[in-house]
Amino acid sequence: MHFLFISGAEIFFILFIVVMVFGADKIPGIAKGLGKGMRQLKDATDDIKREIQKSADVDTDFTKGIRKELNEVKKNVDEVTGSIKRDL
Repeated sequence: MHFLFISGAEIFFILFIVVMVFGADKIPGIAKGLGKGMRQLKDATDDIKREIQKSADVDTDFTKGIRKELNEVKKNVDEVTGSIKRDL
């Protein structure tokens, strides 16, 4: 198994050093803290994505109105130019 270019033996060695430094009784607390931090980070990114999508939806509603008006103007211009082309 190669995870981030680290072999199984290297992962085992890193885990061994972590156990030696922090002790086996502290590792669950550290893992719990890391889990909470990762969850907060995920929640924050989800909130940011939601805000971006909300602002994008508002912009699309705004542009839909403008696009509708432009299409009406284009239709009116086509009607006028169509009658001018027929006369020529």
